[in-house]
Amino acid sequence: MRLANITWPQAEAYFKTHDTVLLAIGSIECHGRHLPLGTDTLIPDKILELLEKKNKDILVVPTIPFGCCDSLEPYPGSIDINMDVLYRYLHCIVGSLRLHGAKKFIVLNGHGGNVKIIERVGLDLNKEGCLLALLNWWLNVWEMDPAWKGGHGGGEETAAIMGIDPALVDMKEINGDLKLKDVSPGLKATGFFSVEFKGVQVSIPRLTPKVTDNGWIGPDHPNTATPEWGRKMLGAFTDYLADFIDEFEKVTL
Repeated sequence: MRLANITWPQAEAYFKTHDTVLLAIGSIECHGRHLPLGTDTLIPDKILELLEKKNKDILVVPTIPFGCCDSLEPYPGSIDINMDVLYRYLHCIVGSLRLHGAKKFIVLNGHGGNVKIIERVGLDLNKEGCLLALLNWWLNVWEMDPAWKGGHGGGEETAAIMGIDPALVDMKEINGDLKLKDVSPGLKATGFFSVEFKGVQVSIPRLTPKVTDNGWIGPDHPNTATPEWGRKMLGAFTDYLADFIDEFEKVTL
């Protein structure tokens, strides 16, 4: 049930018998040269679409399409709303929903940069007697099948987008191997912020264009992705989410 598609009397009726809502959060940012800027939003939205065929009772709040992506902001088209803005934005949304009867919140997140803020809002809600559950789809599916493990803009996310619409992937831009830019000959880049020195990982925050030319980082090359992988992965997560909703709705506060 989409909040945007019902009337206020229908929303009032929902909250008389339900106290759980579902909200997706994504981002608009670089995902390599081959994936759309809205990757982190398109995937959660597709999961919500698949979920509607399984569970029409949960109230689905309109997706927040923007997130915290300051390190990726230099890439054209990326939009960073920073942590303070996302915190206030999310806080206002859950505050309004609480006013009308929501007590349990399920957040379907598509972007790693949002995690800390969502958890912070979750703690705020818990202090008020509410409960927030955070599901990061790209991490959750690793536990379902370790073969699906991936990085930013790599095979995992590329497969998910292919599972939505292969035309959204610019296949001619998938070429070459990942080449990270070291901080120095002795400080080898291993990730967005991570650097290896004498076998130990150290965090040295840098803007992503200073770490990689193309914008994807991870162990899974985009050329490993297939539409079949994407559809299977999205389907498996949707099944899990439907079961999680059923269990979470049983929680008594």
